[in-house]
Amino acid sequence: MSEAGSWLGGRYELLNVIGRGGMAEVWKARDHRLGRDVAIKRLRADLASDETFQARFQREAQSAAGLNHPNIVSVYDTGEGPDPNSGLSVPYIVMELVQGHTLRDVLRDDRKILPARALEFTQGVLDALSYSHAAGIVHRDIKPANVMLTETGQVKVMDFGIARAVSDTSATMTQTAAVIGTAQYLSPEQARGEVVDNRADIYATGCLLYELLVGRPPFLGDSPVSVAYQHVREIPAPPSSLDPEITPAMDAITLKALAKAPSDRYQTAKEMHDDIARVLAGQPPLAPLVTGAAGDAESTAATQVISPAAITGTAVGGTPVSPESAGYATGNTAGYGNTGYSTATSGMTPVVPGEGELESGDGKEPAKKRKRWPIILVVVLVVLALGVGGVGLYQVFGAGSGSTPTPSVKMVKVPAVTGMSQGGATSTLTNAGLKTKVTTVRKDDDTAGQVIGQDPADGKSVASGSTVTITVNQGPKKLTVPTGLEGMSESTAKKALTAAGFSSGDIAVKYEESSSSDAGTVTGVSPSEGSEVDEGTSVTLTVATAPAPQPTQTKTVPAPQPTGGNGGGDGGDGGGDGGGDGNDTPTGGPTNTGGDTGGGDKPTSGSTP
Repeated sequence: MSEAGSWLGGRYELLNVIGRGGMAEVWKARDHRLGRDVAIKRLRADLASDETFQARFQREAQSAAGLNHPNIVSVYDTGEGPDPNSGLSVPYIVMELVQGHTLRDVLRDDRKILPARALEFTQGVLDALSYSHAAGIVHRDIKPANVMLTETGQVKVMDFGIARAVSDTSATMTQTAAVIGTAQYLSPEQARGEVVDNRADIYATGCLLYELLVGRPPFLGDSPVSVAYQHVREIPAPPSSLDPEITPAMDAITLKALAKAPSDRYQTAKEMHDDIARVLAGQPPLAPLVTGAAGDAESTAATQVISPAAITGTAVGGTPVSPESAGYATGNTAGYGNTGYSTATSGMTPVVPGEGELESGDGKEPAKKRKRWPIILVVVLVVLALGVGGVGLYQVFGAGSGSTPTPSVKMVKVPAVTGMSQGGATSTLTNAGLKTKVTTVRKDDDTAGQVIGQDPADGKSVASGSTVTITVNQGPKKLTVPTGLEGMSESTAKKALTAAGFSSGDIAVKYEESSSSDAGTVTGVSPSEGSEVDEGTSVTLTVATAPAPQPTQTKTVPAPQPTGGNGGGDGGDGGGDGGGDGNDTPTGGPTNTGGDTGGGDKPTSGSTP
């Protein structure tokens, strides 16, 4: 993990962490060469240990750097720098620092996004995708956390190229932590581990539009596996079934983008963009309108195969009977309860009272007749019993005016709220007739602000009024940088930060010469005092040091020349001139030893007469 105050590439000074994810860490940094603030994303060291991954990431980062579009976060530079812990060379990308919020932040705050505004945001994403697809780059990780909304309302898409590099080095998409965080936006072909193209981005954009319209993704579940299964097998409910403000035209666009087969979706980002433009202009979309889709799932689940006997009133194993003789009124044969009555006669032959002839005589019945009476009596008793039972059933299930129904417990199904915000989940459960209990946890991942668990699970039948416990991820703990740090001594400022909850490992110090501040005092803090940051964020203290002493300039005076030296030398030279080299004895001349003594005041000479 890098530390605040460290440098990359000899020009980027890391200031503080502004984001963390399953794959990387994002720093706010200062580009000292160009004098501007930038964002630097560094991959985790464990992902950078593969040389193949490094090469592919570098190639993709360079491709992303060539994407120059107003709806794409600009990539300024790429490079590699040593990880201080592992010593590995870790790739990094230098990006435009965008002032604003992600769409995930907007959704997490339970802010209502108007349907027309949701369509406009989606158009911005599609503009970015249209440009990147033309350059041969598939994003593969479109989600609210990767879409920035600037302070002026402009949409900017982030993280081009990174998702492709991850998928290229994974045997299956489920091997990466990125999938765990983005399963709600995974295309069916990605979930199956198939090769994907630009239409996977269209599907993810459909998921994004769905969430912008209704406040939650199209599929929710207790685990990424269950969500991925739904992407492959389940048909999402139309957005209008969750929000009456959504029009059929918006349903049509969203559901076309969410088609299971890539060939059934919009084939290009521009095609979807233009269809949205038609709807915003009040024209019908080219996507087919959905009719009756809201009830399709329920009607399909309730559909049963009904035998011809149930339709015609024929008793199974018996003879045809009329609707009236079957015990119910005609009409509404497709309605509720009718077939239930007819099946009650299954296997029975209707008994017609008074069957047979009356004979005159002695009052004695034939033996055959007498034997039949017990049978008739039993049948009559059975019919009476059925009649009394029918009255009882009618009082319970078909209570009319004046009847007193037997108290019963209403059962409801627990709706799926995993992935929703706390407010959205509470509202959904309340509408279902259920109470809510909230528990919280803190996790630093893409689920911050969302419900990550529920008990009972969705789909369970419980009594109306029951309590459903939801677990909400509050995200990383927030800490506030204390005020008044500037002017403190280094040790005092560190104590203040520790008291505010910052660990000693998150406090960095850099020293700068200052002629206006006392040595050892804090002259700057990054992030600034009073800022609210995630727990684990590095805080850098700038501490003044005394200016280095300037070297004094000393004037060099030439050394004085000694006196008489040159005269002695001249005398020696004179002796040499008189005696040759001073060691030779010329013929006929005196022997001169002055050359050896050279610098004497007077030469010593001797001669032999």
